[in-house]
Amino acid sequence: MNGVKIFDSIRNIEITINNHKEEIEKLDQEIGDGDHIFNILRGLQELLNLKDKLVDETSDQIFKQLGMKIMTTVGGSSGALFATLLIGMSKKFNPELNDLNNLSEMFYEGVESMKKRGKSDIGEKTMLDVLIPVSKTLINLKDESNISKVAEKIIIVAKDGMLSTKDIIATKGRASFLGERAKGHIDPGARSSQLAIEAICNQFINN
Repeated sequence: MNGVKIFDSIRNIEITINNHKEEIEKLDQEIGDGDHIFNILRGLQELLNLKDKLVDETSDQIFKQLGMKIMTTVGGSSGALFATLLIGMSKKFNPELNDLNNLSEMFYEGVESMKKRGKSDIGEKTMLDVLIPVSKTLINLKDESNISKVAEKIIIVAKDGMLSTKDIIATKGRASFLGERAKGHIDPGARSSQLAIEAICNQFINN
């Protein structure tokens, strides 16, 4: 894990999210406040702007600085939560571990930090319906030798988590005000999170 790989991942996430921006915006207009895609794309651009400054730093410092940048530039609850994810991940980096072990431990720590910050858990129609199953699966598979197979499994887990939000009644965010009317709609944060994870997984599969 190094700065080049980290910023390549961010670039791939931005490309993937951009390719689905109309879909995500529509999902957010149905059950949210319509600004999720704007905040996500703005945040990703802010992170990419830091590449020249941070690319040669250690991975923990990169994740910490990325989190701080998101915290100060991206509005909405998603900004605070993604900042918490990145900063949480930075605290668990261990230069002695391989990429899969590191990513698994870091991501689990980041998601746990998000749960505490958002006072939320799985089953509440949020991005955590994707992130929690992915973090647990990564921990279970962290000692696997074939990273491509792990990535393929994570893609499936993320997609299943995203699709599960369609039948959940929201208890967090603006969607919670809709009650039963939110059922039948996929959570936009879950969709964008699933797409981001898929973009990263495809990096490992294609390498």
